[in-house]
Amino acid sequence: MISRRATCLGIGGINPRRFLASVALGRGEEHKKVLTTPAIGVAFTLHDNPGSLVEALNIFSRRGISLSHVSNRCSPLEPYKAMFHVHFRGGWESKETRDVLEELRRLTLDGQLFKIAAPDVPWFPRHISDLDQFSKSTLDAGDQLESDHPGFTDPEYRARREEIAKIASEYRGADGPVPQIEYTEQEISTWGCIWDKLTKLYPNHACKEHNNALQELTDAGIYGPRRIPQLSELSEFVSARTGFQFRPVTGLLSGRDFLNALAFRVFFSTQYIRHHSAPMYTPEPDVIHELLGHAPMFLNPDFADFTQYIGLASLGASDDVIKKLAACYWFSVEFGLLIDFKGAVKAYGAGVLSSYGELLHATSPTNPDISIKPWDPEEAAHQEYPITTMQPVYFAAKSMEDAKIQMKAYCDRVNRPFHCVYDAESKSVFTDVDVYTRPVGMKYRPVDLSSREPL
Repeated sequence: MISRRATCLGIGGINPRRFLASVALGRGEEHKKVLTTPAIGVAFTLHDNPGSLVEALNIFSRRGISLSHVSNRCSPLEPYKAMFHVHFRGGWESKETRDVLEELRRLTLDGQLFKIAAPDVPWFPRHISDLDQFSKSTLDAGDQLESDHPGFTDPEYRARREEIAKIASEYRGADGPVPQIEYTEQEISTWGCIWDKLTKLYPNHACKEHNNALQELTDAGIYGPRRIPQLSELSEFVSARTGFQFRPVTGLLSGRDFLNALAFRVFFSTQYIRHHSAPMYTPEPDVIHELLGHAPMFLNPDFADFTQYIGLASLGASDDVIKKLAACYWFSVEFGLLIDFKGAVKAYGAGVLSSYGELLHATSPTNPDISIKPWDPEEAAHQEYPITTMQPVYFAAKSMEDAKIQMKAYCDRVNRPFHCVYDAESKSVFTDVDVYTRPVGMKYRPVDLSSREPL
């Protein structure tokens, strides 16, 4: 929809388990206290001798101060010196910090300590509640239709879209379950028409992960030929399996906002359905695209992790990185393919699974109009794609697990001045260094991380 486990996941070249251990995480209140304390940074110079860094870090350890990030840079003209950057949980005015700095100063080569400047990055949500403001920033209002939309001249359809959009715009995460939509007989008939056509293709053209999940959802009574899923029921079912939940949105979000939400295992979904006069066509995502195409795959743990990796990598990322991550999302979550054990091509991307024509187009073994490339996020990030026609290029992975492993490796290489960790218990994201967030879109001069303020 980009303009479109009870574990912690880390991004940015950092092992999440080691990171969490390094900040001395227990569970409960102490766990929350450590993570919510800002990670401030100090730079200092030591002799480049074995054990010199350990001695410095022990100063923090003896006082029970948690470290979040440690790095070093050598002096190019003075090989016996090493500059270390250490970020730790604390405050500059606290007695513990002052005591640590005083002892650390005596250990340094020149008696100098420097405060590390907080990097300047685009604003990003830190807690799941921050996603509430995304409902105010859609690229369209949901009820605003273009002149080529099948429902443009239908006042009844436009009024219905406005009614559904209002429900989505007023919803907040703290409100509890998403309000249910009482779909009309005409809307249910439109859903049923497409359900019948697509589900006949799924056994031979959709991946087994999607087919198995759709069967589970159908057996649970959430899906059916005359049953348009409700986001509240879907969220409860999927969240129990992989932690993903679904929230309503009035229309298209910006690529940044949509990807940011995935970091918190939240998928923003529309609740309206396409116009009944053209059931096989829609110029925009609707419940058929979201709930027949996207939603079942979120029951698969590998797919859920895959998607969250993209989301975490998008937090505080530059516009260029967002563009590349959006392209990776397009060629995977939207139009991704898998190769099954027989070598046949199967669909897992929602743009394929929710379109009768695209599903046949993408998975035909004899289609001369398409190119299917091995899944490679690096290549996908730079691949051009059309948004109004069937795709000429697809990427196929060996398995969902393999696709996830490659995506995580790509996200780990994203150029960003901090690493972040998602804590599923508190539904929060924490950074290993303190960062300054600016309004998205504001021009700024990047902070030089080598510039330091003396302490």
